Amino acid sequence: MTAQHTNHTETKNTTWSGMVAVDDTALAVTDSGGDGIPVLYLNGQFATQGYWRKTIAELGPGFRHITYDERARGRKSKLSADYSFEAAVRDVDAVLAARGVDRALVVGWSYGAVVGAHWAERNPERAIGAVLVDGAFPYDWLDDAMEQRIRTLFKRLSWFMPLMRPTGLAPRMTAAQQAESNIELGKLSRESALGPVLDAITVPVRYVVASGTSFGSKRDEQEKIRSGLDAATTRNPNVRIGAKVPSNHGAILRKDFRAIADSVREVAELDQAGK
Repeated sequence: MTAQHTNHTETKNTTWSGMVAVDDTALAVTDSGGDGIPVLYLNGQFATQGYWRKTIAELGPGFRHITYDERARGRKSKLSADYSFEAAVRDVDAVLAARGVDRALVVGWSYGAVVGAHWAERNPERAIGAVLVDGAFPYDWLDDAMEQRIRTLFKRLSWFMPLMRPTGLAPRMTAAQQAESNIELGKLSRESALGPVLDAITVPVRYVVASGTSFGSKRDEQEKIRSGLDAATTRNPNVRIGAKVPSNHGAILRKDFRAIADSVREVAELDQAGK
């Protein structure tokens, strides 16, 4: 893995934006700079760094905010031959290395929550802690029928995805690539796969859990998935629910950003108290 800066811009308030090269691609990164605790934001599977705007504003300049768009996401991040989960975890290290950050607090939503859980478990000396937003629930939701649903859904969406790509609101991935990424997430989310990861985390983790359904889910599917967290919080005292909020999965970053910010502050305070 190689990571380096490419073209960038800086402003008087030390904000940096530019491209970070990693493997066969480059990621669009923004770093607010400053002396505060570094917070690295991990996006939803096909989302962009702009989704974190309200959380960042709520936390304010006392933290150092680092956001980036994953491979083929957003307007600027480049295409890649590798859209795997392991590539997503490698990209965390690449971005932190490029920005000279040794220790960070990771905040992940949905797919990004699973990335954050894995990164925190693998890097206990570098992880200040993690805030996982309505994701990383150990539950066996993927079966053959669900896999077929996923493939069918992305095939149906493929006709208008090209229309949205210039805005950065849709990934520059094929329908098949998006489906495979979602199916891989289902395998990684199984109790047998994700449960041991959560059990092994030694840094503070706070979950912010949504309510209700969202796009692509049926009836009480998501609440059943969220219930998979109960056993993990019982087994590992480092893993706790910071808040259960009223908004659904898709609206949580927009409507319950204050609850997310509160959990970030709590994890940061635990780190400061332990020094």
